[in-house]
Amino acid sequence: MQNIKNIVTIALFLIFGVLSAQQEGLLTNYRYHMNAYNPAFVSLGEETAITSSFRQQWTGVEEAPRTMVVSFGTRLGKKTGLGVSVMNDKTFIESQTFIGIDYSYKLQLSEKSELYLGLKAGGNTYSVNTAGLETYNIQSDPSISSISDFNPNIGAGILFKREALFLSLAMPRMLSTDRAENSNGTATATVAKPHLYATVGYDLPLGNNGNLMLKPSAMMRQVSGAPLSVDFNTMLSFNNDFELGASYRTDSAFAGLVNLSIHKRLTLGFAYEVSTRNELASAKNTNELFLRFVF
Repeated sequence: MQNIKNIVTIALFLIFGVLSAQQEGLLTNYRYHMNAYNPAFVSLGEETAITSSFRQQWTGVEEAPRTMVVSFGTRLGKKTGLGVSVMNDKTFIESQTFIGIDYSYKLQLSEKSELYLGLKAGGNTYSVNTAGLETYNIQSDPSISSISDFNPNIGAGILFKREALFLSLAMPRMLSTDRAENSNGTATATVAKPHLYATVGYDLPLGNNGNLMLKPSAMMRQVSGAPLSVDFNTMLSFNNDFELGASYRTDSAFAGLVNLSIHKRLTLGFAYEVSTRNELASAKNTNELFLRFVF
């Protein structure tokens, strides 16, 4: 019992303290949810698809971070795309949901090169369960009551693609919003700062028939007040029906990923992540489920 209590206490400081600078949810299988981060992706490709993921972080830790993401994208003509992205995060006393409408326009730079420009418009709902503070003997500052329940927001992104290479730069929420943070054991009101995402990926055929493909990618996240975080992913694709891969998040975690396509329309995926932080030695595991359907 004491061990469980220690785990919860440590987790609360990590969740509500050290991680307070990074306010947007994480996904290991981020490459299938790119329009959640960069609206420019909704006009990439010819297919109409809906994708969802559920991530339960640090299994065994009460009130650990939980993220749910749903994204939809479709082409409108040859140059434009429209989509919707929804991200819900729940961590300890905080719960927030962002809903955004995504629009993208394609510019043909050359025969092999394309530039996509994207805009995102939406809003963020936010709530704080102050009763949870009392449960763990954390004091509440009066400023908590001033936190807004809803904040409108806008985002933008650009995407460059040349054959098998893509480069992406985006800020999905450009406006600061209200939230809570842990300041020396007291919950006070602060602002959630904009996150900058830079992503690069390449699809490398292996062999002569093209049935085997290596898909390395990296996503960088930068937010003021927090260390730079980078996810390095590598997936090995077999005839686009089965993918097996690995991921590393700097100073944070290793993960294994597997994706299986059924009849070319439905894709199921699972990621199992292990934290490298010594503070969570007794509660390292993170599970992420992934589902994608192509219409």
